[in-house]
Parts: sequence; structure tokens; C-alpha cells
Amino acid sequence: MKKLMAELIGTFALVFAGTGAIVINETSGGAVTHVGVAFTFGLVVLAMIYSVGDISGAHLNPAVTLGFVAARRFPLGSAMGYIASQCVGAFSASGVLRLLFPQNATLGTTVPAGSAIQSFVLELILTAILMFTILGVSTGAAEKGITAGIVVGAVISLEAMFAGPICGASMNPARSLAPAVVSGHTSSLWIYIIAPIVGALVGVTGCRAVREEEVRLFWTSDQGRDSTASLQRVRSDKRAKSSAST
Repeated sequence: MKKLMAELIGTFALVFAGTGAIVINETSGGAVTHVGVAFTFGLVVLAMIYSVGDISGAHLNPAVTLGFVAARRFPLGSAMGYIASQCVGAFSASGVLRLLFPQNATLGTTVPAGSAIQSFVLELILTAILMFTILGVSTGAAEKGITAGIVVGAVISLEAMFAGPICGASMNPARSLAPAVVSGHTSSLWIYIIAPIVGALVGVTGCRAVREEEVRLFWTSDQGRDSTASLQRVRSDKRAKSSAST
């Protein structure tokens, strides 16, 4: 239950701060700026990784949770609870923003600036890069520690900064679903549900290509135990082989 509550609170903070920055930027006539919005998303993710990473792993994103499942670092049976908690947190945040800013029409909804296929491909690639990075710095199915917070937050800010004006740089189905439904702007929602999930699976495939043994050895049982020790043994064996060869 604590893990689910951590995901709910973390995703609430992500959507409230991130889409809130978009809403306030529109309300204030651009006071936050696009760069400010991009940094807000990255910084809130960094903060939540430090806050709840050691409790739930700080997924905060259904695509990331499914990516961990595909990488065999997280049990499928626990994924549905995580995704439900993330969606509840996201909808709660959008609901609060609706109460605070009833005059705002979109509540930070992600919409394509160009064609649908352009945004779909961008979202897919952005999420693949994000998932690849997360798998590289995470421990099992957990984003935690100084390295994970800084690196994941930086990637999100970077991608939001350069791709945000075109596709919104959501990379997160829950982040897009909540404001779209609450504001009633759902025409492009399919892009931001499907593309991040497919992108996360592509990111897992890329990680397997360069970290095959490590990804395959990671597994979390139904009781929530991961095999971090297996990864450590692999790394120790590699270091021993390297030392022996020299």
C-alpha cells in the first residue's frame, strides 16, 4: 500500500507542477516561459525520485512501469496497481488545477503542433531515449539515488525543451490522459497513450542490445523482491575476467 501511495503522490506532484507550469504560463502571459516549463518537469521528477524512489521506485509513468515489466525487472501482477495509482494521482492533480484555474481551457493538455504522425514518432523516440536512460541508471525496478535523480530529470528537461513546442514531449500516458479528459480535449489523446508505451518497449530493446545479461537477469518476484544481487555478480564476474586477461 505504501508503494501505491508513493506512486499516487509522486505522479500528483509531477502533473500538478508540470501542467500547472503550463497553465500559469498561459495565465500570466508567458511569465514562466517554455524553458521554465521544461525545467519544471525535470525538477519535479528529480525531487520525486529523491522523495519516493526508495519506496516505490518512482516510476510515476505507466509507460515506465510497463517498460520495467518488459525488461523483467518488475512483476506484471504489481504493474496494474502502479498504473492505477499513477492515473489517480494525475487525475487528482488535473482536478485541483481545474478548481484553481477554471478559466483555462486545456489544463496543459498535450496536443500536436504539426501532423499526428510527426508527434507520434517524436513521442515514441523521446520515450525510447527516456526508458533507455532509466534502465541504465536504475537499480532493479527502482529509480533512486543521486545519479538516477539528476540523470532522469535532466533527460526529461532536455527532451521537453527541444521537442515540447512540436509534440508536447509528454512521454507519459498518465500525464496526458488526466488533463485531456478533465478539460475535454481528447481528440489527439491516442498519440500520447500509444506512442510512449511503444517507445518504452523500444527503449528496453535497445538496453538489451547493450546490457543483455544485466537486463535478462533482473527479475522481481510477486512478493516484490528483485535480483539486484544477480546483477552485482555479473558485474563482479566481468571485472574478474577483465583482471585475469590483463
